[in-house]
Amino acid sequence: MANIQRLYALRFADIGLEKRQRVWKVLCDGFFNNLIEPDSTVLDLACGYGEFINNVRCGRKFAVDVNPDTAVNLDECVVLYRNPATDLHQIESDSIDTVFTSNFLEHLASKAECDLVFGEVWRILKGNGQFIVMGPNIKYAYREYWDYYDHTLPLSDVSVSEGLRQRGFEIDRVIPRFLPYTMNNSIPTSDTLVRIYLMMPLVWRIFGKQFLVVAKKERA
Repeated sequence: MANIQRLYALRFADIGLEKRQRVWKVLCDGFFNNLIEPDSTVLDLACGYGEFINNVRCGRKFAVDVNPDTAVNLDECVVLYRNPATDLHQIESDSIDTVFTSNFLEHLASKAECDLVFGEVWRILKGNGQFIVMGPNIKYAYREYWDYYDHTLPLSDVSVSEGLRQRGFEIDRVIPRFLPYTMNNSIPTSDTLVRIYLMMPLVWRIFGKQFLVVAKKERA
């Protein structure tokens, strides 16, 4: 297994966390907040440096990550669990309204491990809770996909949706091409440009290389 702390420090050394936090604030304000009720309980699975959970609007905030550098980047209101995503035993069953994860599933070792993650998410979600999954789509990012040392599991919007369905989730929304592959390049990311991008779904079909899947846990 790669040294997550060292690997991510090297990977994001040039881009800077301030830029990532700024972009994610715009993404939350312009898109993700529309998917989440303001008073709901949200958990960010494999939250990285807290770019999403720090900026999303919700009632209670939880995060899960094993990177030792995570804690110092989270807002004080975020409760952090230092657990692997396959073992969320510290979180009560049927207690979370929304689980969010971004650019994480591709780091898992196998489909079997991915199934364990899906099972834990299912357990902690309330009835009719939602699982929002974003990640690089192997159909559109097949060249760049393997440029990251810790990418091991190739996934697409179709395969992720199928995996979620077999676990019992109902697929609510699928966007095969949503955001560009990475911020770690020269693509302009000013607040204005990000807002304009979010308002132009037709442009997503050109630049989008990450899928977005929203799945619901059906009420028992």
